[in-house]
This record gives sequence, structure tokens and C-alpha cells, in this order.
Amino acid sequence: MSEFEKPMPVKTPVSAPFWDALAEHRIRIQYSPSLGQYVFYPRILAPRTLADDLEWREISGAGTLYTFTVAQRPVAPHFAADVPQLLAVVQWDEGPRFSTEMINVDADDLKIGMRVQPVFCDYPEHGVTMLRYEPAA
Repeated sequence: MSEFEKPMPVKTPVSAPFWDALAEHRIRIQYSPSLGQYVFYPRILAPRTLADDLEWREISGAGTLYTFTVAQRPVAPHFAADVPQLLAVVQWDEGPRFSTEMINVDADDLKIGMRVQPVFCDYPEHGVTMLRYEPAA
């Protein structure tokens, strides 16, 4: 691996259903019946209740732009060619928030609260699909 090859996520036994769904261009996150809520990031026990009741459910991935920043400097040397990066947090319609990157949009067109939709970015050489976002059609 070269020193400037981008780091890729590592699938774990707990997060595998999330990454496997992304590879199929679907989004699956956990739902806790004891909480009555979807939760994200993948975990073993439900937050607050600590119940062992987490179920994987498919969501649309549609949401709103919760916040964003325009990174004019690379966050690491691996991303030097990617600036400016539009780093964002999307609030899924199902509740949880997801850290991501906005693509296919100019920074000047981003507005907090705007509707966004998922974009599946495949990296077959790494066996990974990343979830990015763009303005909703």
C-alpha cells in the first residue's frame, strides 16, 4: 500500500450487515424495539436500554442536510487531490445522523435543511461501497 492510498473502512462482525447492504446499493441500519428507534452506528446492545434486541432493517436513506463544512485543506495527505471536500452530516428520515461527504454539488448550493439522497460509490478494488450524498432530485 502506498503512503497516499486512501484508507478504507474495515468490515467487522458487528458492522458487516451495513457494509454488505451498501455493496447491494441498499441501506440497512439497526432498529431497537425497546427504544422504538433506529440507531446508528452498528453496535451489539441498544443505547440507553442496553437491550439485546437490535434488528437490521432497510431504510430509504433519504434525509436532510443537518450540517456541513467545506474543507479547503486536506484532512489527511491521502485526500490532497480531493479538496475542497464537502464534509457533511445527514439526518436520515428514520432518525439517526450519518457522517458523509456531499458530491455532485457546488458548495455555494448547499443549505442546511435541504433534502438529500444517497449515492453509492463502489470501490471494487477494495471490496467496499461508500455512502455519499447529493441534493435530492
